[in-house]
Amino acid sequence: MTFELRDLGRTPFTDRGSRLLVMPAADGSLWIARAEYETRLADTTVLTGLRLFSGAVELPVRRAHADRLTFEGGVELVFADAETLVLTGSGARAVWDGGGGAVEGTLVLTGASTLDGPTLLERAASRWREWFGRMPAVPDDLRERAEQAWWTLGVNLLPIAQARGRLGVVPSKFGYVGVWNWDACFHAVGLRHGAPELARDQIRILLGHQRPDGLVPDVVHDLGVLAETTDLPRSDHARLAQHVGTAVGGPDPGEAGQPIGGVVPVTKPPLLAWAVWKIHEVAPDPGFLAEVYEPIARSHEWWLTVSDPDGDGLAEYLHPYSSGLDDSPIWDHGPRAEPPDLNSYLALQADRLGDIAEALGRTAEAAGWRERAAGHVELLVARRWNGERFTTLAKTSREVEVACRTPLELMPLFTGRLPEAIAERLLADLLSPSFWAERPVPTVAFDDPDFDPDAMWRGPVWLNVNHLLVEGLRRSGFAEAADELAVRTLRMVNDGGGLYEYWNPLTGGRACRATQGFGWSSALFLDLATTHGTSAT
Repeated sequence: MTFELRDLGRTPFTDRGSRLLVMPAADGSLWIARAEYETRLADTTVLTGLRLFSGAVELPVRRAHADRLTFEGGVELVFADAETLVLTGSGARAVWDGGGGAVEGTLVLTGASTLDGPTLLERAASRWREWFGRMPAVPDDLRERAEQAWWTLGVNLLPIAQARGRLGVVPSKFGYVGVWNWDACFHAVGLRHGAPELARDQIRILLGHQRPDGLVPDVVHDLGVLAETTDLPRSDHARLAQHVGTAVGGPDPGEAGQPIGGVVPVTKPPLLAWAVWKIHEVAPDPGFLAEVYEPIARSHEWWLTVSDPDGDGLAEYLHPYSSGLDDSPIWDHGPRAEPPDLNSYLALQADRLGDIAEALGRTAEAAGWRERAAGHVELLVARRWNGERFTTLAKTSREVEVACRTPLELMPLFTGRLPEAIAERLLADLLSPSFWAERPVPTVAFDDPDFDPDAMWRGPVWLNVNHLLVEGLRRSGFAEAADELAVRTLRMVNDGGGLYEYWNPLTGGRACRATQGFGWSSALFLDLATTHGTSAT
């Protein structure tokens, strides 16, 4: 097994399908905790203070691989199954808070096992050989980071109680333990290259909980789903009240800093048809297309009916979480907004529904979807193009045009249907100092007063934004710019030390509050490395 966990603090020892995480404590011992939905690891502790000794000499961890932890003296820690951790070796003693035992053959720390050490080690190695054997090919200079990405997708695969027997890729075992909606789409795009059936299952998990009105929930987790504000944890309500609608001159006196009232649906951006077609491109399965076509079509209609309260034909986000852009400045005026990314996604989704319909032999429906895609882009241009850029409207008690510049205004490139002059203007904006640098694309423009390189969605680089823009550039006819953005993105991740939730665009390192071992960063890095990696070498 060649893949090595170089920093247990950032990449704990864990296993596919297991919620157990083995991590170093501040005093040099090891501790074990369980990953659970919306629960701190400190509150799910299984074992603390683990140390190994040979006589009076402590045996530190010498090396960590995907399949085992190796201590000085040759003792190894291995997963027997998702709930069982076993020490195997001889001539050592393990101690932990409240317990201890001799390591002579095997010593079970959690769970139960009767297998001998060599069998446990070979089974663990075999599991990981099989998983890495599926990893897509990437250029040699990207391989180490790609192995880390493929490992991350593997260990983030968990049985979710509400997933009806399917394994879901969670964004991170650090708190994000559930299947989030657009995360699942991005995970599927990475998994399609080596595990297409797992990719399809990410979509199935979401659609299996679609509401009768067409809404696809934001999250499927062990305890149920998050599909409206009544499902939100209490801490989320408090956090939203701190930053939503806090701009000076907000919509109404007294609205800033108040909790979002009423029962509001919560979902994520409409990327399901996009992800389904991406899977189909590399692993065709007409049966899967037939399975998901009508549910995704119902979801599409939900956006254009329930999520278009003013009836102008352009959907809006009814809740900040539905955008996925939780802390973006677009929410500084209140909890409803209509940035141009949403209707760009809907236009592309209509085109992809047309592709799916065509593949299923439903040619009349395919033509109808493509007409709708063209019409939606025309409406977006007519209503939101101000001659210089696409505008974002905050919508609460009155409409407010958001002044802050974000790459959301570039996302209409994703449709591939813009008039040439407008597409050229967006390209020029992307390549201007506002958005272009050694490590593009910031989530707030470099020269905007709201730019903060470390604050979530207020400046850092996110791989999903870059990935969508790479595809949008290519679809809009700007292949050279698409390749260059892919190259710079791959280089940033490859050199940055890990697969973070988001990156500081000034340093290229982890932004200070970003989660580590993040699922969609892993998936989209793999996809870019697979499809654009030759250009990055």
